Amino acid sequence: MSRAAFAELQNRHGERLDHAFVPAQPPSTKDGTRGALALLAHGVTSAHDRPYLIALGEALAVLGVDVLSFTFAGNGGSAGRFDDSTPSKEVLELAAVLDVAAAAGYERIGYAGHSMGGAVGLLRAAEDSRIRALVSLAGMFHVARFYARVAAKLQHGELLLGKEGCPWNRALDDDARRLGSLDDAAARVRCPWLLIHGTLDDLVPLHDSFDARAAAMAAGQQPEIIALSGVDHRFTGAVEAMVAHVAPWLAARLR
Repeated sequence: MSRAAFAELQNRHGERLDHAFVPAQPPSTKDGTRGALALLAHGVTSAHDRPYLIALGEALAVLGVDVLSFTFAGNGGSAGRFDDSTPSKEVLELAAVLDVAAAAGYERIGYAGHSMGGAVGLLRAAEDSRIRALVSLAGMFHVARFYARVAAKLQHGELLLGKEGCPWNRALDDDARRLGSLDDAAARVRCPWLLIHGTLDDLVPLHDSFDARAAAMAAGQQPEIIALSGVDHRFTGAVEAMVAHVAPWLAARLR
């Protein structure tokens, strides 16, 4: 598979999405058919070029999986405004990326999302069977609680998490309140699901992952969960450990 299929990656508003494609080594395309593809996405105020996502992508490529990591509109090097960047809009952007991947011939597609990207993946996987395996990396589950906590003292227009170009805004505020917690989405996930979370995560608490698993188990599903002792939200000092758990798990489920 070449990078050409994703050269003009856009959402349904025509906004260009910054991205990187890492082909499997050796190539995963055989006999004219596409191999497996992993989509990797970031959290709020972030971008696809974070060290933990790069390391995960490189490990997946070695395991025979093509990798497309991308940045949601309004973030990083992508087009669009952060003021319009909400979980619900990003769910639609993930659908657009899935459209491109499917048009390129991929049928075995997995998704791994960090933080708010985990919530986006959960919401998409709950209704889109094209996601064959789901990974939540320190994934957000209690969306409204997260923003109520981190933006408690902010006025609209002030910087969210202190990030330049990322103002706390009405659209994100309203969408977070509407989404609340994602119990209904968790109950509707039917693909294999891995949740991995650090015990010292001070942005998205560990209990978000345990609550997500509980909601899925109440609906008869069996997500897997891994708690990394002493690890923070960005897997500082534990990227290798995270990758060692996630890459083989995801690759095995896309074979």
